[in-house]
Amino acid sequence: MIGGNSRWATIVVGLVAVVWLVPIAGIVLTSIRPITETTLGWWSTAEFSLTLDAWVGVWDQYPLAKAFWVSVKLAVLSTLIPMLFAPAAAYAFHFLKFPLRRFLLILIINSFVLPNQIVVIPLFRLWREVGLIDNIWSVIIPFAGLSFAWAVFLVKNYLEDFPFELIESAQVDGCGPVGRFFYIVLPNSLTPIAAVGILQFLWTWNGLLLPVLYLRNELPLTVLLARIQGTYDLNWDQVSVAAIITTIVPLTIFIVFQRYFTAGAHTRTGTKE
Repeated sequence: MIGGNSRWATIVVGLVAVVWLVPIAGIVLTSIRPITETTLGWWSTAEFSLTLDAWVGVWDQYPLAKAFWVSVKLAVLSTLIPMLFAPAAAYAFHFLKFPLRRFLLILIINSFVLPNQIVVIPLFRLWREVGLIDNIWSVIIPFAGLSFAWAVFLVKNYLEDFPFELIESAQVDGCGPVGRFFYIVLPNSLTPIAAVGILQFLWTWNGLLLPVLYLRNELPLTVLLARIQGTYDLNWDQVSVAAIITTIVPLTIFIVFQRYFTAGAHTRTGTKE
């Protein structure tokens, strides 16, 4: 019975994987075939030839290298900020006692449900007054700020099952609050920190609304992808090329670091993960 269930699970997972791979195959084939052959669909085999004209055309016509570098700066900086500060805030709210602790935590958690669209216009006015329009910090600051609430919530939930005996032992040995954080809590919280980093990187790399509104010259790949798609001439081959280039980095990041979603997720041994 167990073997039968495992076999059916394998079949279902295989079918789901095929369904997910079909669009990817379509994008790849569209990018390496002439647009005249894919007009009726990338699956059409009436005529089949391969070409790199779309790749060469996109690279020559659009500043892909510059857009790629802008995307890297936006995603990396917007990811490092919550990765550095969210664990410290979660540690403070969970282990330390200070006035208005519960009120501040509720205030931060409530901001988790704040839609991005609500802050768009006020931020635009503020950036225009302080001269931050067309500056990458006009996008990095809201990217990091809007993610801080859920990052703190995620790490704090992880710390709910953290062995408090380790904290008490370190306190008995004379280790202060800062030392307990850096030497006890932080080394054993790599799983939620990595999860915050992966989710934040994927969100900021694929972000479109804020870069479109606040950036003019330094455009990331997502904005460039929107501009590559023609208004009247739907150049699907070039759009497919740009889509592949845009998704390579987040896909690689997820494949490399996805083990942190599961590895050590239930480990509470008090040793470094």
